[in-house]
Amino acid sequence: MTSRPVPDPAPGPTPARRLVLASQSPARLGLLRQAGLRPEVIVSGVDEDALTAPTPGELALALAEAKAAAVAARPEAADALVIGCDSVLELDGEPLGKPVDAEDATARWKSMRGRSGILQTGHCVIDTATGRRASATAATTVHFGDPTDAEIAAYVASGEPLHVAGAFTLDGRSAPFIEGIEGDHGNVIGLSLPLLRRLLADLDVSITDLWC
Repeated sequence: MTSRPVPDPAPGPTPARRLVLASQSPARLGLLRQAGLRPEVIVSGVDEDALTAPTPGELALALAEAKAAAVAARPEAADALVIGCDSVLELDGEPLGKPVDAEDATARWKSMRGRSGILQTGHCVIDTATGRRASATAATTVHFGDPTDAEIAAYVASGEPLHVAGAFTLDGRSAPFIEGIEGDHGNVIGLSLPLLRRLLADLDVSITDLWC
């Protein structure tokens, strides 16, 4: 999912712990910043195509855990809380990540319109100071509208769907083509803040202690 850049929060008290986002997603970074957090970004470099899992939800979680673990193992992440996330759209029980090209994105939208899918986002938080981790998957149902062939072609030509899981965004050009959702909208954008709060609590960390 994509999002407009969000500036760093205004300077304030130093958070109790360093927070590292194991993702180059501007949407996830924006959500965290809007919530008063100021994470560092370290890209994991995990080959997403190399991982498989029995279900889309398990795949999203496996990817999130792999990304978090890869970054947590680096010296620059020492004593930090590392967040790994990955999103997969489940349609007819099959996982749909980023489309491979414009033709694939077009076919995706023609198959999704007028239907509903489940956006699965895996979340994993690793405390590199203790080695403890907490992980879970959030699921949000997305109801797609019925864009015309011309509208789909224009959207694909914008290039936006080529860079996002499921070939759509909730806060970008495809927003008019989304009729509604059931669940956490942040999860569709790329990260569920309520789930993140619960995972941090499982590690005995209060999200309010990470505010800056």
